Amino acid sequence: MKMHELGRTGIQITDYCLGTMTWGTQTSEAEGHAQMDAALAAGINFVDTAEMYPVNPVSKETIGRTEEIIGTWHAKGGSRDYVLATKHSGEGMGYVRDGAAISSKTIAATIEGSLKRLQTDYIDLYQFHWPNRGSYMFRKNWTYDPSRMKADAIRQDMADCLGALQAEVDRGTIRSFGLSNESAWGTSQWLRLSEEGHGPRVVSVQNEYSLLCRLYDTDMAEMSCAEDVGLLAFSPLACGYLTGKYEGGAVPEGSRMSIGPGMGGRASARVQAAADAYVAIARDHGMDPTHMALAFCAERPFMGSIIFGATTQAQLDHIITGLDVTLTDEVRAAIDAAHRAHAMPY
Repeated sequence: MKMHELGRTGIQITDYCLGTMTWGTQTSEAEGHAQMDAALAAGINFVDTAEMYPVNPVSKETIGRTEEIIGTWHAKGGSRDYVLATKHSGEGMGYVRDGAAISSKTIAATIEGSLKRLQTDYIDLYQFHWPNRGSYMFRKNWTYDPSRMKADAIRQDMADCLGALQAEVDRGTIRSFGLSNESAWGTSQWLRLSEEGHGPRVVSVQNEYSLLCRLYDTDMAEMSCAEDVGLLAFSPLACGYLTGKYEGGAVPEGSRMSIGPGMGGRASARVQAAADAYVAIARDHGMDPTHMALAFCAERPFMGSIIFGATTQAQLDHIITGLDVTLTDEVRAAIDAAHRAHAMPY
């Protein structure tokens, strides 16, 4: 497994990261603990969570439960010798602080809450889950309108937040700072303000990326390569579309589609056709579709780490068996042709 430096911090992360967003709803505490054991034993040293998890569905009753499951794994003797990432929820994000924005006043208490639930003394990567000004992620790109944005006020808010984050770095509660669901402009502002001395430098951006969602390929990719701010790709299997499980209209019991038929705005005949094209490429070349989809992400020049989730232990075991898979030139050419034929399926 390859290692990448997290920004310019010296922290080394594996090119695959264990995602935990279903722990506490679809995945039980015991299963979550087993996944921690299996992932670390396989050589993965990076685990990602968030204060608002679990999802599928998000509810007031379960907010924070995923962090608690990781915490009970620590409490029963799980090693803290790995890189742990979590996130501060923000404006409009459901039941956490009634959807209030991230601010310099919320950061310290929110970190303390995560530390308590996680039963640890520090967080390696602390991320802002959603920009206060909004984002074009999660299918909002189709109607995105930034014209009402007040840039000066946004930059002042960023500077204030960086100051609060620096206080936490100094206190030892966090080691580094990352973003999620961000744009090239937003990331560049955080970088500029850090260079001006307001606080820690951004080390990563956690955005959606897969064979079906390639919004990151242009301006964000350029930013990542120029600024050493790697992508932490979530939904690399497109919520299961790229595994082939939904072929022919199938909806397996307990799958993401069985819980939310809209698939977070992804579902359509066009998406299924695109997914089928990629699954066919894998099978035509004797590859497992899941392994091909993950290997594609791993080869991207801007990639920091690929965050995969597994509802069950069997799914995790299957993913682990393919973490060293690489693509041939023939497979890459076929993927490029499919991308041109099925660009922006959602």
